Amino acid sequence: MGFAVMTMTEAAASRVKAIVENSGPDAKGVRVGIKKGGCAGMEYTIDLVTQPDAKDDLIEHDGAKVWVQPSAVLYLLGTQMDFEVTKMRSGFTFNNPNQTSACGCGESVELKAADLAALVKQREAAENA
Repeated sequence: MGFAVMTMTEAAASRVKAIVENSGPDAKGVRVGIKKGGCAGMEYTIDLVTQPDAKDDLIEHDGAKVWVQPSAVLYLLGTQMDFEVTKMRSGFTFNNPNQTSACGCGESVELKAADLAALVKQREAAENA
């Protein structure tokens, strides 16, 4: 059995479903990726999906669909996608164990590729517990 690339909280799933419902009949979900940019080096990207790409990993939670770009998978393994609303902003957040730092404004991050050996050990320990 493989690893789930990411998980979603109830809040994230609810927001993804709202985006799809408000984006017309062709909307299927959102695609998460990463790109170079910002002062810390990388930024998360979120785009509307009208035509899923067979190469993307699909994450589903409570009817919400999130596709993950193949180039982002190693950087997003183990990540939890959330949605938060504060007095200053609202948006998706990512609790990513592969994040090593972030810029002061929180718009960009520094990511390292996931340690697959550590993930295997964690999984084996959980199965043997």
